[in-house]
Amino acid sequence: MNPQRPVNTFRTAPAPTPRPKTSNASAQRTQPAGRKPVSEKKASSGRWQQARRIMREHPLLERVYWFAIKAFLWLFFGSFGYVIVLKYVPVWVTPLIVSRWMDTFGTDESSQVYKKWRSYDTISKEAALAVVSSEDQAFPTHWGFDFDEIQDAIKENQTRKRPRGASTISQQVAKNVFLWNGRSYIRKGLEVYFTALIELIWGKKRILEVYLNVAETGPMTFGVEAASQRYYGHSSATLSRDEAARIAAVLPNPRLFSIKKPSAYIQRRTRQIARQMRYLGGQKYIRNL
Repeated sequence: MNPQRPVNTFRTAPAPTPRPKTSNASAQRTQPAGRKPVSEKKASSGRWQQARRIMREHPLLERVYWFAIKAFLWLFFGSFGYVIVLKYVPVWVTPLIVSRWMDTFGTDESSQVYKKWRSYDTISKEAALAVVSSEDQAFPTHWGFDFDEIQDAIKENQTRKRPRGASTISQQVAKNVFLWNGRSYIRKGLEVYFTALIELIWGKKRILEVYLNVAETGPMTFGVEAASQRYYGHSSATLSRDEAARIAAVLPNPRLFSIKKPSAYIQRRTRQIARQMRYLGGQKYIRNL
């Protein structure tokens, strides 16, 4: 009697196994990447329909909603157009100038504003180099924000009594030309927006030109041309290195520090800026803006 042959398990078809039921969670995981699950689409559509129904039931709310949308679009495209215009037109008035002028009301301070616009090519490059050396040495290379300087300022301000700023020249121009004085998250957010716009539309040379013409350089004095004529008696085209360095030295607080009567601190800071101008290589540092 022959022994029983073993069953060939490789050729015998396996018995069908019942297919497990797919839960909603697993069905969502197996959907193609990039597509929202059907339940999420229905939920978002339902929320939108609910919001539309609420607005139809409250006409005033709907008018407010569309007014906000239109106002946002007008402000966005209006600001974009204004930045384009100021790329070619001199900046005669800024919110800071108006604010300083209004501050003189009811006081003995003169309300006369000293300001004269000069093109970048007619201003001594010593003045341009001085403000870059003093305020923003990474100006030729950054895209509006110096993140290394921001990190350093955050660390230092944890122990300093008076916080140190880290605004670039581009940020200062955005703040002075387009925004109001004060500290708030809204103003800071708008400063970031306008800084990005002028970096994109104006370019470095125009930003520096506007800064040299609108920066506050003394009481009711704005721009290096007005400061040069008022305190040195000659045009900004002939500013020397030391004269330009002294103008830059008072920029952190031109209402407290004086170009005409420099304190010991301003004289020391002037020498430091002049040395830094030499270390940067002189005017060739800003030649290719």
